[in-house]
Amino acid sequence: MARAKAEFLDQYHAEYGLPWRDWLFGHIATLSHLSSGPLASFANRILAHPLTRILLQKTLNITPQRPLPAFAKESYLAWHKRTGRRGDAATRRMKNAPRTTSATQNWKPESWNLKPVALFNDTFTTYNEPHIAIAATELLERAGFTVIPTGHLDEGRPFLSKGMLKEARAAANHTLARLVHFAAQGIPIIGLEPSSILTLRDEYLHLLPGDDRPAFVAPYVFTFEEFMARCAEENQLALSWDTRPRHILLHGHCHQKALVGSKPSLRTLQLIPNATITEVDSGCCGMAGSFGYEAEHLEISLKMGERRLFPAIRAVGDEVWLAAAGTSCRQQIQCGTGRHAYHPAEILHQAIKKETGD
Repeated sequence: MARAKAEFLDQYHAEYGLPWRDWLFGHIATLSHLSSGPLASFANRILAHPLTRILLQKTLNITPQRPLPAFAKESYLAWHKRTGRRGDAATRRMKNAPRTTSATQNWKPESWNLKPVALFNDTFTTYNEPHIAIAATELLERAGFTVIPTGHLDEGRPFLSKGMLKEARAAANHTLARLVHFAAQGIPIIGLEPSSILTLRDEYLHLLPGDDRPAFVAPYVFTFEEFMARCAEENQLALSWDTRPRHILLHGHCHQKALVGSKPSLRTLQLIPNATITEVDSGCCGMAGSFGYEAEHLEISLKMGERRLFPAIRAVGDEVWLAAAGTSCRQQIQCGTGRHAYHPAEILHQAIKKETGD
C-alpha cells in the first residue's frame, strides 16, 4: 500500500503540481541541516513564535496546536567529533573508500578498534534529538563496540511519503554509495529511527530496479533493538547493569511492527535486570510522520491516539518509563498526554551501571 501510494502521488503531482507543504516536509533533512547548530536558537524562536505558527497555518495549513520539533545547538556529528570518539579515524577513511560494490570487496580499512558498528544517524537523531544517538553511542561503546557514524544521510523516507520519487531515488543513490563500504566489510549498520533504517531494507529493493546495492546492503541493516537482541543471544554484550526495579510501558512503531515485530524491542528492554515491561496493544499512535501536523488531519490523529495508547499511558504513574522508538510516536505521546517518552537506547543507557568518572 505504501508503494502504491507513493507511485500514485508521484503521478498526481506530475499532473497537478507539488503542494508547497509537501515540498517542505519532503525536504526536512536539508532544512534541519541548515537550521541546527549555530542557527538553532534563532530558528527555534522563530518557529515557536505565535505569528509564525499563524502564518504556517494560513499558508500551508500546518496546525498551530502541535509544537514543531526543536533543532539542537550541537548535532550528533559535531558532538562525536568534539569528544574524539574511537570511530573518528575510521570515519575519515570511509570517506576515501571506493565507490562501487565490486571495488569494495577487497577494500580494507587500515585497522578497526574492537568490534566496529556503523550508526546510521538519520535526520532526527542528528539535528533534533542528538541525545538519543549519544546515548546509543555511549551504550555501544560500553558494550565493547567502536561506533562509526555513517555521516548524516537523507535516506529519502519523507520524499517517499510525499510521492517525490525522483528525489527519493537520488537520496537512495547517495545513501547506498556510503553504506556499501560498511556492508562490504561485514559491518552492521544500526538505525535508531525505525522508519528511516527499515526503508533501506524494504523500499530500496523496489525503488532502484536493476541496482544490486540494495540487496547487497540489506542483510547488514538492523534496527537498534534487533542488533541489541541479537548480541544478547550471542552473549556479545559486556555490560553491567543497575539492578533497581523499573517498570516500562512499550509502544511499538508501526513500520517496526510491520517488518520486524515487537520481539526484539521486548528482548532488548528485558536486558535490564528487574525490569517489568508491558506492551501497549495500541496499533498506530496516529501521528504518522507529517500527517499529525496537517491541520485537516489533527482531529483524527488525536482520536487514533485516544483509541488505546493515550488511555494506557494515563493509567500508569509517573514512575513508569514510556518507551517508543519512533520520533513521531514520542511527539504524539507528548502532545496527547503531556508525558515524555524515551527511545529504548536512552532507557538502556540510563540502566547501565555507572563507572567511576562517568
